[in-house]
Amino acid sequence: MTQTVAILGGGIGGLSAAHELIKRGFEVTVYEAKNRFGGKARSIPISEEAQVLGEHGFRFFPGFYRHITDTMSRIPYGEHQTVADNLVPTSQSLLARATGETAVASTKTPETIDEWIETLRPGNAANSLSGSEARFFAERMLTLLTSCDKRRVNELENISWWDYIEAERMSEAYQQLAAVTQLLVALRPQDGSARTFGQIYFQLIRAQLDPSMEAERILNGPTSKVWIEPWVTYLEDKGVQFVRNAPVTAINCTRKQVTSVTISRAGSTEDVQADYYVAALPVEAMVELLTEELRRGAPSLARLDRIETGWMSGIQFYLSEDIPLVHGHQLYLDSPWALTSISQQQFWKEYTLSGESDGAIDGVLSVIISDWDKPGILYEKPARDCTPDEIKVETWTQLKAHLNRNGTERLSDDVLVESFLNPAIEETDAGVVNREPLLVNTAGSLRYRPRAATELKNFLLSADYVRTNTDLASMESANEAARRATNAILERSGVRAPMCEIWELEEPRLFKPLKAQDAIRYRLGLPHPGQKFKGISTPSQMLSLRGR
Repeated sequence: MTQTVAILGGGIGGLSAAHELIKRGFEVTVYEAKNRFGGKARSIPISEEAQVLGEHGFRFFPGFYRHITDTMSRIPYGEHQTVADNLVPTSQSLLARATGETAVASTKTPETIDEWIETLRPGNAANSLSGSEARFFAERMLTLLTSCDKRRVNELENISWWDYIEAERMSEAYQQLAAVTQLLVALRPQDGSARTFGQIYFQLIRAQLDPSMEAERILNGPTSKVWIEPWVTYLEDKGVQFVRNAPVTAINCTRKQVTSVTISRAGSTEDVQADYYVAALPVEAMVELLTEELRRGAPSLARLDRIETGWMSGIQFYLSEDIPLVHGHQLYLDSPWALTSISQQQFWKEYTLSGESDGAIDGVLSVIISDWDKPGILYEKPARDCTPDEIKVETWTQLKAHLNRNGTERLSDDVLVESFLNPAIEETDAGVVNREPLLVNTAGSLRYRPRAATELKNFLLSADYVRTNTDLASMESANEAARRATNAILERSGVRAPMCEIWELEEPRLFKPLKAQDAIRYRLGLPHPGQKFKGISTPSQMLSLRGR
Protein backbone atom coordinates (compact mmCIF):
# COMPACT_ATOMS: atom_id res chain seq x y z
CA MET A 1 0.00 0.00 0.00
CA THR A 2 1.41 3.41 -0.99
CA GLN A 3 2.35 5.57 1.98
CA THR A 4 1.39 9.24 2.04
CA VAL A 5 3.45 12.31 2.90
CA ALA A 6 2.16 15.81 3.60
CA ILE A 7 4.81 18.46 3.01
CA LEU A 8 4.18 21.74 4.80
CA GLY A 9 5.70 24.53 2.74
CA GLY A 10 6.51 24.86 -0.95
CA GLY A 11 9.87 26.58 -0.78
CA ILE A 12 13.20 25.00 -1.73
CA GLY A 13 13.11 22.57 1.19
CA GLY A 14 9.56 21.46 0.43
CA LEU A 15 10.09 21.08 -3.31
CA SER A 16 13.34 19.19 -2.70
CA ALA A 17 11.59 16.77 -0.32
CA ALA A 18 8.75 16.27 -2.81
CA HIS A 19 11.29 15.57 -5.55
CA GLU A 20 13.05 12.86 -3.57
CA LEU A 21 9.94 11.24 -2.08
CA ILE A 22 7.86 11.00 -5.27
CA LYS A 23 10.86 9.36 -6.93
CA ARG A 24 10.81 6.69 -4.20
CA GLY A 25 7.15 5.77 -4.57
CA PHE A 26 5.43 7.86 -1.92
CA GLU A 27 2.19 9.75 -2.49
CA VAL A 28 3.08 13.39 -1.91
CA THR A 29 1.02 16.54 -1.34
CA VAL A 30 2.62 19.96 -0.85
CA TYR A 31 0.74 22.66 1.09
CA GLU A 32 1.95 26.22 0.43
CA ALA A 33 0.75 29.34 2.26
CA LYS A 34 1.25 31.63 -0.74
CA ASN A 35 -0.01 31.57 -4.30
CA ARG A 36 3.50 31.06 -5.72
CA PHE A 37 5.96 28.27 -5.00
CA GLY A 38 9.67 28.72 -4.32
CA GLY A 39 9.61 30.40 -0.92
CA LYS A 40 12.15 33.19 -0.61
CA ALA A 41 13.61 32.14 -3.97
CA ARG A 42 10.41 32.81 -5.93
CA SER A 43 10.08 35.58 -8.50
CA ILE A 44 7.34 38.19 -7.99
CA PRO A 45 5.65 40.44 -10.59
CA ILE A 46 6.58 44.04 -9.79
CA SER A 47 2.96 45.10 -10.40
CA GLU A 48 -0.36 43.59 -11.43
CA GLU A 49 0.07 44.88 -14.98
CA ALA A 50 3.78 44.34 -15.58
CA GLN A 51 5.35 41.16 -16.92
CA VAL A 52 8.68 42.17 -15.36
CA LEU A 53 9.66 40.06 -12.35
CA GLY A 54 11.29 41.10 -9.10
CA GLU A 55 12.86 38.91 -6.41
CA HIS A 56 13.73 38.61 -2.74
CA GLY A 57 17.35 38.98 -3.88
CA PHE A 58 19.64 37.55 -6.53
CA ARG A 59 20.40 33.83 -6.46
CA PHE A 60 24.04 32.90 -5.85
CA PHE A 61 25.45 29.38 -6.36
CA PRO A 62 29.02 28.99 -5.00
CA GLY A 63 31.12 26.21 -6.44
CA PHE A 64 30.88 24.06 -3.31
CA TYR A 65 27.09 23.67 -3.62
CA ARG A 66 26.50 20.03 -4.57
CA HIS A 67 23.08 19.01 -3.24
CA ILE A 68 20.91 21.68 -4.84
CA THR A 69 22.77 21.59 -8.15
CA ASP A 70 22.47 17.80 -8.27
CA THR A 71 18.70 18.16 -7.90
CA MET A 72 18.65 20.85 -10.59
CA SER A 73 20.43 18.45 -12.93
CA ARG A 74 17.44 16.11 -12.59
CA ILE A 75 14.79 18.68 -13.58
CA PRO A 76 14.10 18.74 -17.33
CA TYR A 77 14.23 22.09 -19.11
CA GLY A 78 13.21 22.30 -22.75
CA GLU A 79 13.79 19.31 -24.99
CA HIS A 80 17.40 18.41 -24.28
CA GLN A 81 18.47 20.36 -21.20
CA THR A 82 18.03 20.44 -17.46
CA VAL A 83 17.56 23.35 -15.09
CA ALA A 84 21.23 22.98 -14.11
CA ASP A 85 22.11 24.12 -17.64
CA ASN A 86 20.63 27.50 -16.69
CA LEU A 87 23.50 28.09 -14.27
CA VAL A 88 26.14 30.34 -15.83
CA PRO A 89 29.52 31.32 -14.33
CA THR A 90 30.63 34.81 -13.51
CA SER A 91 34.21 35.85 -14.25
CA GLN A 92 34.71 39.06 -12.24
CA SER A 93 33.82 40.87 -9.04
CA LEU A 94 33.89 44.63 -8.66
CA LEU A 95 35.18 45.75 -5.27
CA ALA A 96 33.91 49.32 -5.27
CA ARG A 97 34.76 52.00 -2.75
CA ALA A 98 33.36 55.43 -2.01
CA THR A 99 36.92 56.52 -1.16
CA GLY A 100 40.21 54.86 -1.96
CA GLU A 101 41.00 52.34 -4.65
CA THR A 102 38.33 50.43 -6.58
CA ALA A 103 39.39 47.11 -8.07
CA VAL A 104 38.14 44.31 -10.29
CA ALA A 105 38.94 40.80 -9.07
CA SER A 106 38.80 37.65 -11.17
CA THR A 107 36.50 34.84 -10.04
CA LYS A 108 38.08 32.41 -12.51
CA THR A 109 40.68 29.81 -11.56
CA PRO A 110 44.12 31.42 -11.90
CA GLU A 111 46.25 30.15 -14.78
CA THR A 112 49.52 32.06 -14.56
CA ILE A 113 51.97 32.40 -11.66
CA ASP A 114 51.13 36.08 -11.28
CA GLU A 115 47.40 35.26 -11.12
CA TRP A 116 48.02 32.61 -8.45
CA ILE A 117 50.05 35.03 -6.33
CA GLU A 118 47.38 37.69 -6.62
CA THR A 119 44.59 35.25 -5.74
CA LEU A 120 46.33 33.76 -2.71
CA ARG A 121 47.35 37.09 -1.20
CA PRO A 122 44.79 37.99 1.53
CA GLY A 123 43.00 41.24 0.78
CA ASN A 124 44.39 41.20 -2.76
CA ALA A 125 41.67 43.27 -4.43
CA ALA A 126 41.02 45.73 -1.62
CA ASN A 127 43.58 47.51 0.52
CA SER A 128 46.39 45.00 1.04
CA LEU A 129 47.06 43.59 4.48
CA SER A 130 50.35 44.05 6.24
CA GLY A 131 52.62 41.02 6.26
CA SER A 132 51.97 40.34 9.93
CA GLU A 133 48.20 40.52 9.50
CA ALA A 134 48.29 38.21 6.46
CA ARG A 135 50.38 35.67 8.38
CA PHE A 136 48.10 35.83 11.41
CA PHE A 137 44.98 35.34 9.28
CA ALA A 138 46.59 32.37 7.52
CA GLU A 139 47.52 30.81 10.87
CA ARG A 140 43.96 31.18 12.10
CA MET A 141 42.69 29.42 8.98
CA LEU A 142 45.24 26.63 9.36
CA THR A 143 44.29 26.16 13.00
CA LEU A 144 40.66 25.72 12.02
CA LEU A 145 41.41 23.37 9.13
CA THR A 146 43.59 21.13 11.33
CA SER A 147 41.13 21.07 14.24
CA CYS A 148 39.23 17.83 14.74
CA ASP A 149 35.46 17.80 14.31
CA LYS A 150 34.72 17.63 18.04
CA ARG A 151 36.94 20.64 18.74
CA ARG A 152 35.20 22.56 16.00
CA VAL A 153 31.77 21.76 17.43
CA ASN A 154 32.58 22.18 21.11
CA GLU A 155 35.09 25.03 20.96
CA LEU A 156 35.11 26.90 17.65
CA GLU A 157 31.32 26.79 17.44
CA ASN A 158 31.12 28.86 20.62
CA ILE A 159 33.36 31.75 19.59
CA SER A 160 32.54 34.32 16.93
CA TRP A 161 34.64 34.57 13.78
CA TRP A 162 35.38 38.20 14.67
CA ASP A 163 36.89 37.23 18.01
CA TYR A 164 38.60 34.13 16.64
CA ILE A 165 40.61 36.12 14.09
CA GLU A 166 41.01 39.05 16.55
CA ALA A 167 39.56 41.48 14.01
CA GLU A 168 38.86 44.20 16.56
CA ARG A 169 42.57 45.01 16.98
CA MET A 170 43.37 44.85 13.28
CA SER A 171 43.32 47.31 10.39
CA GLU A 172 40.25 48.31 8.38
CA ALA A 173 41.50 46.22 5.44
CA TYR A 174 41.74 43.16 7.68
CA GLN A 175 38.23 43.75 9.02
CA GLN A 176 36.84 44.02 5.50
CA LEU A 177 38.52 40.72 4.61
CA ALA A 178 36.90 39.20 7.71
CA ALA A 179 33.48 40.45 6.64
CA VAL A 180 33.56 39.56 2.95
CA THR A 181 31.19 36.58 3.25
CA GLN A 182 28.48 38.83 4.71
CA LEU A 183 28.25 40.47 1.30
CA LEU A 184 27.31 37.20 -0.42
CA VAL A 185 25.74 34.96 2.22
CA ALA A 186 23.83 35.55 5.45
CA LEU A 187 26.80 35.45 7.81
CA ARG A 188 27.83 38.34 10.06
CA PRO A 189 31.47 38.01 11.19
CA GLN A 190 30.72 39.65 14.54
CA ASP A 191 28.03 37.08 15.32
CA GLY A 192 28.66 33.95 13.23
CA SER A 193 30.52 31.06 14.77
CA ALA A 194 34.19 30.61 13.91
CA ARG A 195 33.39 27.01 12.95
CA THR A 196 30.79 27.90 10.33
CA PHE A 197 32.36 31.13 9.11
CA GLY A 198 35.80 29.59 8.69
CA GLN A 199 34.48 26.49 6.91
CA ILE A 200 32.40 28.53 4.46
CA TYR A 201 35.21 31.03 3.92
CA PHE A 202 37.53 28.18 2.97
CA GLN A 203 34.92 26.66 0.63
CA LEU A 204 34.61 29.97 -1.21
CA ILE A 205 38.38 30.10 -1.65
CA ARG A 206 38.56 26.42 -2.68
CA ALA A 207 35.96 26.94 -5.37
CA GLN A 208 38.09 29.62 -6.97
CA LEU A 209 41.33 27.61 -6.86
CA ASP A 210 39.96 24.26 -8.03
CA PRO A 211 39.95 24.13 -11.87
CA SER A 212 37.20 21.50 -11.81
CA MET A 213 34.76 23.95 -10.19
CA GLU A 214 33.15 27.26 -11.09
CA ALA A 215 33.70 29.71 -8.23
CA GLU A 216 30.39 31.51 -8.72
CA ARG A 217 27.32 30.76 -10.80
CA ILE A 218 24.04 32.56 -11.25
CA LEU A 219 20.83 31.82 -13.14
CA ASN A 220 20.41 32.93 -16.74
CA GLY A 221 16.91 34.29 -16.11
CA PRO A 222 14.42 35.12 -13.34
CA THR A 223 14.40 32.35 -10.75
CA SER A 224 10.81 31.22 -11.23
CA LYS A 225 11.08 31.25 -15.03
CA VAL A 226 14.22 29.15 -15.36
CA TRP A 227 13.97 26.99 -12.24
CA ILE A 228 10.90 27.00 -9.98
CA GLU A 229 8.13 26.81 -12.60
CA PRO A 230 9.82 23.98 -14.59
CA TRP A 231 10.39 22.19 -11.28
CA VAL A 232 6.75 22.39 -10.20
CA THR A 233 5.62 21.26 -13.64
CA TYR A 234 8.00 18.28 -13.50
CA LEU A 235 6.80 17.26 -10.03
CA GLU A 236 3.16 17.58 -11.07
CA ASP A 237 3.85 15.31 -14.03
CA LYS A 238 5.37 12.79 -11.61
CA GLY A 239 2.24 12.85 -9.45
CA VAL A 240 2.91 15.42 -6.71
CA GLN A 241 -0.25 17.26 -5.64
CA PHE A 242 0.13 20.98 -4.96
CA VAL A 243 -2.24 23.00 -2.79
CA ARG A 244 -1.80 26.78 -2.93
CA ASN A 245 -3.00 29.42 -0.46
CA ALA A 246 -3.10 26.83 2.34
CA PRO A 247 -1.12 28.02 5.39
CA VAL A 248 -0.62 25.57 8.23
CA THR A 249 -2.30 26.78 11.42
CA ALA A 250 -1.66 23.83 13.75
CA ILE A 251 0.37 20.64 14.07
CA ASN A 252 -1.63 18.17 16.16
CA CYS A 253 0.23 15.40 17.95
CA THR A 254 0.48 12.91 20.77
CA ARG A 255 3.74 12.16 22.55
CA LYS A 256 4.63 9.63 19.86
CA GLN A 257 3.44 10.98 16.54
CA VAL A 258 1.69 13.72 14.61
CA THR A 259 -1.99 12.85 14.15
CA SER A 260 -2.91 15.61 11.68
CA VAL A 261 -2.12 19.15 10.60
CA THR A 262 -4.68 21.92 10.34
CA ILE A 263 -4.59 24.13 7.28
CA SER A 264 -6.60 27.20 6.34
CA ARG A 265 -8.29 27.22 2.92
CA ALA A 266 -10.77 29.71 1.48
CA GLY A 267 -11.73 31.09 4.88
CA SER A 268 -12.21 27.76 6.62
CA THR A 269 -9.96 25.17 8.25
CA GLU A 270 -9.50 21.49 7.59
CA ASP A 271 -7.44 18.71 9.13
CA VAL A 272 -5.05 16.86 6.85
CA GLN A 273 -3.88 13.34 7.66
CA ALA A 274 -0.92 11.45 6.20
CA ASP A 275 1.47 8.67 7.17
CA TYR A 276 4.35 11.14 7.39
CA TYR A 277 4.63 14.92 7.72
CA VAL A 278 7.56 17.01 6.55
CA ALA A 279 7.73 20.56 7.92
CA ALA A 280 9.49 22.64 5.27
CA LEU A 281 8.68 25.95 6.96
CA PRO A 282 11.12 28.75 7.81
CA VAL A 283 12.18 28.85 11.44
CA GLU A 284 10.08 31.90 12.33
CA ALA A 285 6.95 30.15 10.99
CA MET A 286 7.81 26.91 12.79
CA VAL A 287 8.21 28.77 16.09
CA GLU A 288 4.66 30.08 15.76
CA LEU A 289 3.38 26.49 15.51
CA LEU A 290 5.17 25.15 18.59
CA THR A 291 2.80 23.93 21.28
CA GLU A 292 3.49 22.27 24.61
CA GLU A 293 2.40 18.96 23.08
CA LEU A 294 4.82 19.38 20.17
CA ARG A 295 7.65 20.35 22.50
CA ARG A 296 7.05 17.31 24.68
CA GLY A 297 6.84 14.97 21.70
CA ALA A 298 9.90 16.46 19.98
CA PRO A 299 12.18 18.00 22.63
CA SER A 300 14.74 18.93 19.95
CA LEU A 301 12.31 21.64 18.81
CA ALA A 302 11.96 23.20 22.26
CA ARG A 303 14.57 25.92 21.73
CA LEU A 304 13.86 26.91 18.16
CA ASP A 305 12.87 30.35 19.40
CA ARG A 306 16.52 30.96 20.33
CA ILE A 307 17.63 30.73 16.70
CA GLU A 308 18.12 34.22 15.34
CA THR A 309 17.00 35.65 12.02
CA GLY A 310 18.27 38.64 10.06
CA TRP A 311 16.94 40.87 7.35
CA MET A 312 19.30 40.49 4.35
CA SER A 313 16.82 41.42 1.61
CA GLY A 314 16.71 42.70 -1.94
CA ILE A 315 15.72 45.61 -4.12
CA GLN A 316 15.83 45.81 -7.92
CA PHE A 317 16.49 48.98 -9.92
CA TYR A 318 15.15 48.75 -13.48
CA LEU A 319 17.05 50.87 -16.00
CA SER A 320 16.30 52.31 -19.43
CA GLU A 321 19.66 50.98 -20.61
CA ASP A 322 21.73 47.96 -19.67
CA ILE A 323 24.74 48.86 -17.51
CA PRO A 324 26.78 45.65 -17.06
CA LEU A 325 29.44 47.17 -14.70
CA VAL A 326 31.40 43.88 -14.53
CA HIS A 327 30.74 40.26 -15.47
CA GLY A 328 29.74 39.28 -11.95
CA HIS A 329 28.92 40.71 -8.54
CA GLN A 330 29.62 44.18 -7.23
CA LEU A 331 30.66 44.54 -3.58
CA TYR A 332 30.31 48.05 -2.12
CA LEU A 333 32.96 47.98 0.57
CA ASP A 334 32.23 51.37 2.14
CA SER A 335 28.44 51.16 2.10
CA PRO A 336 27.01 51.33 5.63
CA TRP A 337 24.19 49.03 4.54
CA ALA A 338 26.70 46.41 3.24
CA LEU A 339 25.32 46.46 -0.30
CA THR A 340 26.00 43.87 -2.98
CA SER A 341 24.58 43.90 -6.50
CA ILE A 342 24.67 42.24 -9.87
CA SER A 343 23.71 43.61 -13.26
CA GLN A 344 21.62 40.71 -14.51
CA GLN A 345 20.53 41.32 -18.10
CA GLN A 346 24.01 40.44 -19.43
CA PHE A 347 23.47 36.89 -18.11
CA TRP A 348 19.86 36.54 -19.27
CA LYS A 349 19.94 35.10 -22.79
CA GLU A 350 16.31 34.04 -23.27
CA TYR A 351 14.54 36.56 -21.02
CA THR A 352 14.90 40.18 -22.17
CA LEU A 353 13.61 43.01 -20.03
CA SER A 354 12.98 45.15 -23.10
CA GLY A 355 10.70 42.47 -24.49
CA GLU A 356 8.75 42.20 -21.23
CA SER A 357 8.38 45.97 -20.81
CA ASP A 358 7.62 47.15 -24.36
CA GLY A 359 11.12 48.56 -24.57
CA ALA A 360 10.87 50.79 -21.49
CA ILE A 361 13.35 48.71 -19.47
CA ASP A 362 16.62 47.36 -20.81
CA GLY A 363 18.62 46.55 -17.68
CA VAL A 364 18.32 45.73 -13.99
CA LEU A 365 20.64 46.16 -11.06
CA SER A 366 19.62 43.65 -8.39
CA VAL A 367 20.84 44.77 -4.96
CA ILE A 368 20.93 43.07 -1.57
CA ILE A 369 20.93 45.08 1.67
CA SER A 370 22.79 43.06 4.31
CA ASP A 371 23.07 45.52 7.22
CA TRP A 372 19.81 47.09 8.38
CA ASP A 373 21.20 48.54 11.61
CA LYS A 374 23.78 51.14 10.55
CA PRO A 375 22.81 54.73 9.62
CA GLY A 376 22.85 55.55 5.90
CA ILE A 377 24.62 58.46 4.24
CA LEU A 378 21.56 60.41 3.05
CA TYR A 379 18.88 60.14 5.73
CA GLU A 380 21.37 59.06 8.41
CA LYS A 381 19.01 56.34 9.59
CA PRO A 382 19.29 52.55 9.66
CA ALA A 383 17.33 50.82 6.91
CA ARG A 384 14.89 49.33 9.42
CA ASP A 385 13.92 52.86 10.53
CA CYS A 386 13.29 54.13 6.99
CA THR A 387 10.14 54.07 4.90
CA PRO A 388 10.19 51.87 1.78
CA ASP A 389 10.65 54.98 -0.39
CA GLU A 390 13.54 56.14 1.79
CA ILE A 391 15.15 52.69 1.51
CA LYS A 392 15.01 52.92 -2.28
CA VAL A 393 16.48 56.45 -2.42
CA GLU A 394 19.16 55.72 0.21
CA THR A 395 20.25 52.51 -1.53
CA TRP A 396 20.47 54.28 -4.89
CA THR A 397 22.50 57.06 -3.26
CA GLN A 398 24.98 54.60 -1.75
CA LEU A 399 25.39 52.88 -5.13
CA LYS A 400 26.12 56.18 -6.87
CA ALA A 401 28.63 57.15 -4.16
CA HIS A 402 30.66 54.05 -5.07
CA LEU A 403 30.18 54.02 -8.85
CA ASN A 404 30.32 57.71 -9.76
CA ARG A 405 33.86 58.78 -8.93
CA ASN A 406 36.82 60.63 -10.40
CA GLY A 407 34.64 62.49 -12.90
CA THR A 408 33.02 59.31 -14.28
CA GLU A 409 29.26 58.83 -13.97
CA ARG A 410 28.40 55.16 -14.30
CA LEU A 411 24.95 55.40 -12.72
CA SER A 412 22.68 58.31 -13.60
CA ASP A 413 19.28 59.25 -12.23
CA ASP A 414 18.14 59.62 -15.83
CA VAL A 415 18.34 55.85 -16.47
CA LEU A 416 16.24 54.83 -13.45
CA VAL A 417 12.78 53.74 -14.64
CA GLU A 418 11.40 51.73 -11.73
CA SER A 419 12.46 50.15 -8.45
CA PHE A 420 11.05 47.14 -6.63
CA LEU A 421 11.64 46.48 -2.94
CA ASN A 422 10.97 42.96 -1.68
CA PRO A 423 7.28 43.14 -0.67
CA ALA A 424 8.08 41.27 2.54
CA ILE A 425 9.49 44.61 3.72
CA GLU A 426 6.30 46.23 4.98
CA GLU A 427 5.82 49.75 6.29
CA THR A 428 4.65 50.38 9.87
CA ASP A 429 4.38 53.49 12.04
CA ALA A 430 7.85 52.73 13.44
CA GLY A 431 9.68 52.08 10.18
CA VAL A 432 9.46 48.72 8.40
CA VAL A 433 9.14 45.07 9.34
CA ASN A 434 10.46 42.06 7.43
CA ARG A 435 7.89 39.29 6.95
CA GLU A 436 10.48 36.95 5.41
CA PRO A 437 13.71 37.18 7.41
CA LEU A 438 16.64 34.82 6.89
CA LEU A 439 18.16 32.41 9.36
CA VAL A 440 21.38 33.90 10.79
CA ASN A 441 24.18 31.73 12.10
CA THR A 442 25.35 32.88 15.55
CA ALA A 443 28.09 31.50 17.78
CA GLY A 444 26.74 28.69 19.94
CA SER A 445 23.45 28.32 18.04
CA LEU A 446 24.15 24.76 16.88
CA ARG A 447 22.79 23.47 20.20
CA TYR A 448 19.37 24.89 19.34
CA ARG A 449 19.15 23.37 15.87
CA PRO A 450 17.37 20.02 15.44
CA ARG A 451 18.18 17.19 13.08
CA ALA A 452 15.89 16.39 10.16
CA ALA A 453 14.46 13.35 11.96
CA THR A 454 12.60 14.48 15.09
CA GLU A 455 11.66 12.33 18.07
CA LEU A 456 8.11 12.02 16.73
CA LYS A 457 8.17 8.91 14.56
CA ASN A 458 6.33 10.43 11.60
CA PHE A 459 7.45 14.07 11.76
CA LEU A 460 10.47 15.30 9.79
CA LEU A 461 12.06 18.68 9.04
CA SER A 462 13.25 20.05 5.70
CA ALA A 463 14.51 23.61 6.17
CA ASP A 464 17.76 25.52 6.39
CA TYR A 465 17.76 25.67 10.21
CA VAL A 466 18.17 21.87 10.35
CA ARG A 467 21.67 20.58 11.15
CA THR A 468 23.45 20.04 7.85
CA ASN A 469 27.01 19.92 6.59
CA THR A 470 26.62 23.35 5.00
CA ASP A 471 25.26 24.88 8.22
CA LEU A 472 24.19 28.05 6.45
CA ALA A 473 20.97 29.89 5.59
CA SER A 474 20.89 28.73 2.00
CA MET A 475 19.15 26.74 -0.70
CA GLU A 476 21.94 24.18 -0.33
CA SER A 477 21.14 23.58 3.34
CA ALA A 478 17.41 23.30 2.66
CA ASN A 479 18.04 20.73 -0.06
CA GLU A 480 20.42 18.72 2.11
CA ALA A 481 17.84 18.76 4.93
CA ALA A 482 15.24 17.41 2.48
CA ARG A 483 17.54 14.53 1.62
CA ARG A 484 18.08 13.75 5.31
CA ALA A 485 14.32 13.86 5.92
CA THR A 486 13.73 11.50 3.00
CA ASN A 487 16.35 9.06 4.27
CA ALA A 488 14.73 9.08 7.71
CA ILE A 489 11.32 8.31 6.21
CA LEU A 490 12.84 5.41 4.27
CA GLU A 491 14.36 4.00 7.45
CA ARG A 492 11.20 4.43 9.52
CA SER A 493 8.73 3.25 6.87
CA GLY A 494 10.60 0.18 5.72
CA VAL A 495 10.19 1.24 2.09
CA ARG A 496 12.98 -0.29 0.05
CA ALA A 497 14.43 2.43 -2.16
CA PRO A 498 17.86 4.02 -2.64
CA MET A 499 18.92 6.49 0.01
CA CYS A 500 19.55 10.09 -1.03
CA GLU A 501 23.20 10.94 -1.48
CA ILE A 502 24.67 13.44 0.99
CA TRP A 503 28.08 15.06 0.52
CA GLU A 504 30.51 16.32 3.11
CA LEU A 505 32.29 19.64 2.64
CA GLU A 506 35.62 18.85 1.01
CA GLU A 507 38.86 19.89 2.68
CA PRO A 508 42.50 19.14 1.72
CA ARG A 509 43.63 15.57 2.43
CA LEU A 510 46.89 17.06 3.63
CA PHE A 511 45.18 18.04 6.86
CA LYS A 512 43.62 14.66 7.68
CA PRO A 513 46.61 13.33 9.69
CA LEU A 514 46.75 16.59 11.63
CA LYS A 515 43.02 16.42 12.34
CA ALA A 516 43.46 12.83 13.55
CA GLN A 517 46.32 13.93 15.80
CA ASP A 518 44.19 16.76 17.17
CA ALA A 519 41.36 14.30 17.87
CA ILE A 520 43.72 12.44 20.22
CA ARG A 521 44.76 15.69 21.86
CA TYR A 522 41.14 16.70 22.28
CA ARG A 523 40.27 13.41 24.02
CA LEU A 524 43.22 14.00 26.36
CA GLY A 525 41.98 17.52 27.17
CA LEU A 526 44.94 19.18 25.43
CA PRO A 527 44.74 22.39 23.38
CA HIS A 528 45.18 22.54 19.63
CA PRO A 529 48.84 22.76 18.56
CA GLY A 530 48.01 26.14 17.07
CA GLN A 531 48.26 27.31 20.65
CA LYS A 532 51.80 27.30 22.04
CA PHE A 533 52.64 23.81 23.25
CA LYS A 534 56.02 22.10 23.55
CA GLY A 535 57.74 24.62 21.31
CA ILE A 536 55.33 24.21 18.37
CA SER A 537 53.38 27.42 18.07
CA THR A 538 51.49 27.15 14.78
CA PRO A 539 49.97 24.56 12.43
CA SER A 540 52.35 25.67 9.68
CA GLN A 541 55.30 24.66 11.90
CA MET A 542 53.64 21.27 12.33
CA LEU A 543 53.40 20.91 8.56
CA SER A 544 57.07 21.76 8.16
CA LEU A 545 58.04 19.23 10.85
CA ARG A 546 56.07 16.49 9.07
CA GLY A 547 58.02 17.19 5.90
CA ARG A 548 61.43 16.73 7.52
